[in-house]
Amino acid sequence: MANIDQDLNYREIICKAVCGKGRKFSQSTHTITPSHKPTSILGSWIINHTYKAARSGDDSVTVEGRYDVNIWYSYNNNTKTEVCTETVGYKDEIILSTRDEHATGKDLEVSARCIQAPNTLECTISPNGSRMVIQCEREFVCDVIGETKVCVYVNSDAKPDEWEDKDWDYGLDDEDVEDIDQFFMGELEE
Repeated sequence: MANIDQDLNYREIICKAVCGKGRKFSQSTHTITPSHKPTSILGSWIINHTYKAARSGDDSVTVEGRYDVNIWYSYNNNTKTEVCTETVGYKDEIILSTRDEHATGKDLEVSARCIQAPNTLECTISPNGSRMVIQCEREFVCDVIGETKVCVYVNSDAKPDEWEDKDWDYGLDDEDVEDIDQFFMGELEE
């Protein structure tokens, strides 16, 4: 390709675009101490999940969040039950698998989506019998959005009258648009 600065047939357009993408699946283990010595675990679930994301360097995003872990358990030789609730926090660093080296500006925006909300995998009573151990999982994808340059070819030989009468209908309907893959850049699994 010819040098863009010397070739008048090319233009650089500055626009906002996704300049980086990342994805991370995480598992964590939390130890909860209930008010009574548990006899058995009857159920566990996670609620009230909140998080925020921020850039942490040029090639990663940090997602910090918290959620409430609820464990329904029996005690006193399975004669009584109680729900133990504890708020736990986490911090996930997501490495950007796709990154545009030419993104300009310091004001890059970060967008993170939780594609798998935190949920429990297993909850057990610890070997000493006084605590409960819960295993959880979650998954995030993130986008870094910023200004970048797009180079386009300009057809200087075209006559303006040719474009006015041109029929630009490409015959797209709603069904064609529904089939578009919004993750066309691909998301690498770690």
